[in-house]
Amino acid sequence: MIDRHYPIGIPGQPWGESERRTWRAAQQKKRSHADDVVRRIDALRPRFDVVEYGQLDYGSDECYPLLAVKSRHIDPARPTALITGGVHGYETSGVMGALQFLAQHAEGYVECFNLVVIPCVSPWSYERIQRWNALAIDPNRAFVARSAAPESAALMGWLAEQALDIRVHVDLHETTDSDEQEFRPALAAREGKPFVPGTIPDGFYLVDDTARSQPAFQQAILKAVAGVTHIAEADAAGCLIGSPIRALGVIEYDCKGLGLCAGISDARFVTTTEVYPDSPRTNAAQCNAAQVTAVCAALDFVYGKSG
Repeated sequence: MIDRHYPIGIPGQPWGESERRTWRAAQQKKRSHADDVVRRIDALRPRFDVVEYGQLDYGSDECYPLLAVKSRHIDPARPTALITGGVHGYETSGVMGALQFLAQHAEGYVECFNLVVIPCVSPWSYERIQRWNALAIDPNRAFVARSAAPESAALMGWLAEQALDIRVHVDLHETTDSDEQEFRPALAAREGKPFVPGTIPDGFYLVDDTARSQPAFQQAILKAVAGVTHIAEADAAGCLIGSPIRALGVIEYDCKGLGLCAGISDARFVTTTEVYPDSPRTNAAQCNAAQVTAVCAALDFVYGKSG
């Protein structure tokens, strides 16, 4: 155990509103959601429907449109494929990978699936390269009833209204060095607990859902991604980020129980991608390509099973 005092709060005491306000005030805008994401979504309007399913209003920090990109014609007879990125705004390749998939590959799947793509679930966090939202809440632990995270609540509410047969859901994420340097120490401080250091896997891996595990589905994705970037190997304890591996490059979480985005639907085929952008063995373009490859491999597998 390391006694690493986070600069906000008193060790051993959970944060109150004062600490949360101090934390929020320290988060500075570093990039533009409008330029990086909205502009690229607008360019897709001739080919897809773009829906504003909500607005994220954080007062003086700006109001953001929450945007979904959909197949032009939704056919109730087709299964729906849900792709989400940017649930954690700092995980850049999830956002860029979703946009790249839409621009380069999505039209090839519109006859097989109703496509619903949310490139950036958390725009405030995207701009500040942050894991949490402006309320110091992790949106990827807040996909629950009466969610306190407006990003999560808006997406859940909108999807419930669509009444779609979601067959496959791919949630695009990264595991970065900043998890260990900033975000886990911040979490420990927020909860009033000591920081216990962990490890960051070097490579791409997947998170399956314990309640609906699909090993062949996960392996099909990993096989495709291995042609783009390296797959993470287990540590000496046979784990990735503290979870036992189920197969090379695969761990499992209770997605619904933990309030994860991957638990947002009852889809039969679900996975969470985890790219490692800080590895010396890869680069940003490869990370984006790995996300795109994972989405395509997931859709190919599911269509092969049902098409």
